[in-house]
Amino acid sequence: MSVGQPVSVGQPVGIVLVSHSGPLAEAVAAMARGLTGGGATAPVAAAGGTPDGGLGTSSELISAAAAQVDRGAGVAILVDLGSAVLTVKTMLAEGDELPDGTRLVDAPFVEGAVAALVTASAGGDLDAVEAAAREAYQYHKE
Repeated sequence: MSVGQPVSVGQPVGIVLVSHSGPLAEAVAAMARGLTGGGATAPVAAAGGTPDGGLGTSSELISAAAAQVDRGAGVAILVDLGSAVLTVKTMLAEGDELPDGTRLVDAPFVEGAVAALVTASAGGDLDAVEAAAREAYQYHKE
């Protein structure tokens, strides 16, 4: 599900990581940055917890994070749990809280975040970023 279409060629896709926990979202963003291999990194922002630091999700924090990472090439949003999905889907349906070209990406939170940021940092477009994040479902740990 997405809002509008990306319009800016040559700019990086932005990544927003939505978690019920602020520290978790920040830690996953930091880990993804660290695993991009150095060099220029696509913009990534954490939108975790509630504005008062509690557990939950906040449309205000998500909207601010999306605006922060938007460079006109689209914004990929990855979420941790079910109610975060519902919050982002509601925001996308309303259509006025997120930048054009924002897309909810169905992917594992940690592995998908790393794959999305690596792909965006390498210049991948929104479709490539989404595909890389979704592909993380295939990673097996055995």
